[in-house]
Amino acid sequence: MTATIAHGPLSDSSDSLLRFAIRADATLCAGLGLMLAFAADPLSRLSGLSPTAEWLTGAGLVVYGGVLYVLAAVPLIRRVGVGIVVANVIAAVVLGLVVAAGLLPLTGTGVAMMLTTVAAILGLAHLQYLGVRRLA
Repeated sequence: MTATIAHGPLSDSSDSLLRFAIRADATLCAGLGLMLAFAADPLSRLSGLSPTAEWLTGAGLVVYGGVLYVLAAVPLIRRVGVGIVVANVIAAVVLGLVVAAGLLPLTGTGVAMMLTTVAAILGLAHLQYLGVRRLA
């Protein structure tokens, strides 16, 4: 007599793209956040923002990156993925509108940095969207 134990996979292979995209987002957010926090003073001279604003943004990104990394491991990853895609698109639109409206005292380099950030956010959102679509 033999016993068979059925083990389900820790994650479905179809969710690997979404989990990868969320972890990539987490890593980039935390890495950029650390850079902003550590180099707040010199970056503030380049961007036009205050060192305090740079540091707070960096600290927020580090926390957000940590949250994303934890969320990448939840079982119901599709719901989480949809939420992150929506949040990333909203963040990109808001940042784009802030730059377009001139609401921040950004230098030319600061505008370029913000628009590069918007492009990166949209790129990650697209990758995450593809991961969500793969699960549908």
